[in-house]
Amino acid sequence: MIRPVQYFSDEYIERCKDLSTEEILQFIDDFQKLHTQNHPIKKEKSKLISLKVEPYLLNTFKHQCETQGLKYQTQIKQLMKEWLLNQRSLPLKVLAALD
Repeated sequence: MIRPVQYFSDEYIERCKDLSTEEILQFIDDFQKLHTQNHPIKKEKSKLISLKVEPYLLNTFKHQCETQGLKYQTQIKQLMKEWLLNQRSLPLKVLAALD
């Protein structure tokens, strides 16, 4: 998915330096609402699944994630997304929702 590049003036950057924590959090919240409003596929809550994995594979994966400061379930989801993004047969609308 191609994302537009946003340019900021020096004046705008200087003004942003004076924002309070609350103003920054409000901006982030507003930005996320705006971004998800126009998203082609609405984000759903994660669904609980059951997956059989060999203990050695799971423990090694968890350990590697832990050493890199990653949450292993988040990493599994990221690997799934990356695999789907490499599938050329998926419609662009589906691929855009993965980002």
